[in-house]
Amino acid sequence: MSKVALVTVHGMGETHVGYASDLFDRLARRLGARWIDVSTHSVYYQDILQGNEAEVWRRVDDQAKVRYDNLRKFLLFGFADAAGLENGKEQPDSVYVDAQVKIASMLYDARRQLGGSGPVVVISQSLGCQVFSSYLYDAQKAASGHFASVGIWRDIDEYAARIKQSDQQLSADEKAFLQGGTVQAWITTGCNIPMFVAAHKQMSIKPIDPPTPNFKWLNLYDPDDILGWPLRPLGNGYETLVEDRAMDAGEGAVEWILKSWNPMSHTAYWSDKDVLNPLAQMLMQFLA
Repeated sequence: MSKVALVTVHGMGETHVGYASDLFDRLARRLGARWIDVSTHSVYYQDILQGNEAEVWRRVDDQAKVRYDNLRKFLLFGFADAAGLENGKEQPDSVYVDAQVKIASMLYDARRQLGGSGPVVVISQSLGCQVFSSYLYDAQKAASGHFASVGIWRDIDEYAARIKQSDQQLSADEKAFLQGGTVQAWITTGCNIPMFVAAHKQMSIKPIDPPTPNFKWLNLYDPDDILGWPLRPLGNGYETLVEDRAMDAGEGAVEWILKSWNPMSHTAYWSDKDVLNPLAQMLMQFLA
């Protein structure tokens, strides 16, 4: 059994299933022998979206090349992800629902690896921050007795078979765990939650509740990253819930020349010491 579970949630754009492998390798070197007590769980929802996006890209790119081809591809995949997840999310078979099933399945696996309960640390990138925030928000709404109008927490029992890969229903303890009941820490990188709430009335902008008493949310953003935002200025609870910390993603790495000083810093967070060090520290407190 593991002592702590690390859950990763990827961001927007073309993503492969092993997207977190380099992150895990770098953390393993930092934690040494203690890494064996960390179970890792990578939420991968891009397969729901990527096939259609790739086909649209192929059609357009074959007929209409532009000067900044790679940037156009990044924007197509990235903003198509965001639009796809938000569009029609109230439907029971929506992409929004499918992504939440993926999160719940990884949390269920984490619970199993922890032997029934234990601390969970989450790191999410870019769009993945909004995806996980929405998941927790919906889960907490259901847990408090209010109706969750979208996502799997509208009727979690309906999705139990997909989450557990069995015909058994979810127990009360399992539901509490899947609602984030043991999430102790969350690092967000290149977070673009403000882009999803900016058009809302101020009274409608509400963060998640702290899922555990000593919950820590560290939001890391690069001022060169136009897709990464501080969260405390949103107010309405974000200013007390989140610690914003500016950083220079990619600084000191070979990729600095290409990424650190410009908008491509959005893709450089998870290899940077300013992300890896606090994440390792968060894990270490549960490995003593």
